[in-house]
This record gives sequence, structure tokens and C-alpha cells, in this order.
Amino acid sequence: MKSRFESPAWLAALARLVHNDDAGSSANALTDAIGVAVEHEGTCLLAFHRDAPPEVLHHTLGPAGRRHYVDRYIAGPYLLDPLYQLAVREKKPGSCRFRDATPDRFRSSEYYHQYCERTHLRDEMDYLADVSDNSTLVLVVGRRTRLFTKVELQRLKLIEQLVQAAMQNIWQLWSTDAGKDNRGATVHRRLTRCFENFGEGLLTEREREITQLLLRGHSTKSIARVLAIAPGTVMVHKRNLFAKLRITSQYELFSRFIDSI
Repeated sequence: MKSRFESPAWLAALARLVHNDDAGSSANALTDAIGVAVEHEGTCLLAFHRDAPPEVLHHTLGPAGRRHYVDRYIAGPYLLDPLYQLAVREKKPGSCRFRDATPDRFRSSEYYHQYCERTHLRDEMDYLADVSDNSTLVLVVGRRTRLFTKVELQRLKLIEQLVQAAMQNIWQLWSTDAGKDNRGATVHRRLTRCFENFGEGLLTEREREITQLLLRGHSTKSIARVLAIAPGTVMVHKRNLFAKLRITSQYELFSRFIDSI
């Protein structure tokens, strides 16, 4: 029995991928090719920048989905996304399963409840490709109905180099067509300052560090490891910062941050 990578559907998908010479058609062809390798329920191709908000190059969401999940995300909450944090690192994998790249209490965070949970994705495979010193493309391959199996994950890993090469090509085509200005950099600097200075004048520097990690989904033990302090010390700081902000829950902390941006 032939494998999927020996099938006429796979060869036809590769032909479409090679033939297209515009970013939109190439992105559609890449989505189709991945769909031959594994069944999925949608993709989103984003450019993450160290000095500007993310840009969406391609997605398979409808208009309502884009407004709710993409436009709101780019307005500021992307700063809390583990995938964004991974993409802007110096060293990063070529692909990863999203559930394996999140902080230990991420699924308890308000960011997860407000954004990730509402996408109804049960599983997600992400491909990452550096396209410049400051920018990394990320292709999200999502599934809503069930988790990827071990065999499917192996297939997705097998085509990593092909997907990355296609992403690089899409970026080149998209960059040629897209007009650039510095408004995005200005917005990103403002949002980053809001995040880094959240609670300034009210919280101590250590309390602000802990606040940032709480917003990103770290537990008390994880924060203690990151900051090299005792878990008990983290709890004291957490009680103090909650009292100073006059809040009693993670939800209120998240809401205060969203209001600030």
C-alpha cells in the first residue's frame, strides 16, 4: 500500500506549490499540501516581529472569526502568547506542538480562556522559519475534533523542510507586494511599554516581573524557577500586588492589563 507521499494527490499538491507565483495562491497551495499529509481544520500564517505587531499573511477563518480571533489578538494580547515568545527568541525549533511549548499553568490563564479556548482547537502544530534578523514566520496547523496521532505528528515533522521552504517563498512574494511603513513599530513599542510598565508607580519592580509571568500563564513554582527565588516569596509578592491593584483573581488581573492597552 502506497504512503500518502507517493499518492497522486501529494504530487499534484507539490505541483501547485511550485507553480504559484503570488503569496495568496502559494499559501493556499501549502495549506492543501499539508492537508494531504494530515487532516486538519485550518491554518494561519503569521509574521512575528521583535519590533512590530504580528502580521497575518494568510488564514482560513471567516470574517467573524478574523475579527474575534485575529484582529483582537493583534491589538495587544499577542504579548502574552507563548508562540510569540518562542518566535522572537534567538534559538527556536523548526516546528513544535503548541501544547508542548506553553507554561505549566497556561491552560488556567485568562489569556488561554479568552483567546485560545474560544478557537476550539484541540491540537496545534506550528512551523517556524526565520525570514530576517527581526522576523519569524509561523504557520499554525490546527485541529478541532481530535488530537494529532503519533503517526500524524511524524508526518508533519517529515515535511518540515518543505513547509519552511514554502514559507520563505511566501514571505518573499508577500514582502514584494506589501507596502511598509513605521506605524507598526510605533504601535508595538507602545504596547510593549504598556506590558513592561504595567503597575508602574504602584508595584515594585519584582512585583511587576511576577505580574508579567502570571499573565503569561506561569504557576508559583514556575515563577520561582524563572526568577530563582523561593515559591513562598512568590506567594508573598502575589498577595501584595493583588492588594495594591485591589483585585482578587487572575481574571481581574487580565482585565486590568487589557484595559491598560
